[in-house]
Formats: sequence, C-alpha cells, structure tokens
Amino acid sequence: MRLRLCLAPLLAALCGPALAHDYPTVDRVEYVLECLRSNGGEYEYIYKCSCVIDEIARTMSYDDYVEAATISRYQGMGGERAGVFRDPEPLKEKGKAYRALQADAAKRCGIAKK
Repeated sequence: MRLRLCLAPLLAALCGPALAHDYPTVDRVEYVLECLRSNGGEYEYIYKCSCVIDEIARTMSYDDYVEAATISRYQGMGGERAGVFRDPEPLKEKGKAYRALQADAAKRCGIAKK
C-alpha cells in the first residue's frame, strides 16, 4: 500500500500530459490516411504520418486541433464563402501557426517538405 501511494504522483506526472491531449482514434486514422495520400501512399509513411499526429497531439488539445485544422483546410479553398476563414486576422494567425506546427512535426518525423 505504501509503495502504491509513493508511485501514484510519479505515474500521474508521467501519464497525465499524454492523456490530456488524447485524440479519438478515428481522427488519428483520418489524419494518417490523408497524410499517406498526400505522400504517394508509400507504406513507410504510415509510421511517419502516425508520428506527425502524435507530435501534434502532444502540443495541442483535441478541440484546438479540430479548430486549427478546419481553419487551415478552408483557408486554402477559393470562393467568397471561404473568405470567412481567410480574411479575419485571428484566423489567419491560427491557420499559420497550425501549418507551422504541422511542418515542424513532419520534419521531426522524417517527412521531407515538398
């Protein structure tokens, strides 16, 4: 019992941050599949793309990820309706920060910039 009480804070410190930014499996899979497609579908990218989403998950909460990824995706669309994501300065900054985080994670995971 005493050992368990001593180890509890250590385990909480080690496991806490990883659990704080846990993303649903389906979202991780969707990210990896999209990343794989954009890198030619080579098998080695399964591991590299999984690494990227893991790196992103270490950095930002799931809700922040969903918001930033959505903003980033729609900023690349043409047309008047997508202007709602392209024009406001705070959204420009959020999309830019997400793309920088994504690029940095890709670099750390061995995905060369195209």
